[in-house]
Amino acid sequence: MRIPPYYRKPGWQRFFAGMAIGGAISWCIFIYIHGVWQEKHTALINEQSEKIVDLENEKKIWQEEYKEINKRTIEQLTIQKINVKITNSEKYKLDLLSVSEIEDSVKDDISLMLAKDIDTVYKSKELIKKIIQNKPVKIHDKRYKLQVKEMVIFTTLSIQLEIEFEK
Repeated sequence: MRIPPYYRKPGWQRFFAGMAIGGAISWCIFIYIHGVWQEKHTALINEQSEKIVDLENEKKIWQEEYKEINKRTIEQLTIQKINVKITNSEKYKLDLLSVSEIEDSVKDDISLMLAKDIDTVYKSKELIKKIIQNKPVKIHDKRYKLQVKEMVIFTTLSIQLEIEFEK
């Protein structure tokens, strides 16, 4: 078997030369189009990645702000401090140390209300009054009882008490 002698016929030579040149030209066109597409897609990917980074930073800022607002809201809606004041201690000529001890004792009794939400404390205000009023106080061998005169419930629970002899 032998290969036919097409190299001697000019028609076949032009056909093969045309195929080789056409293949080279089509390969160059393919490389050019592929390069243009790659540049376009690379530019799009870079633009999208920059947009993603910007959006992630913006999301991070919003999340931090949201957490801070939530924290402030939670702090505002819970009992942060308890103030107890006895208003008529001069009537019974009680010294400041005794009054301070009574106030601290009452604060300790109702300290379970710290960090509770305002709604819960408002619903249990009668319980707070009963806790305070049912506890007898002994000062200098005399027994006293406390009466709640005013109670303000906000982020600070303020209670004004009056002291009187126990009967």
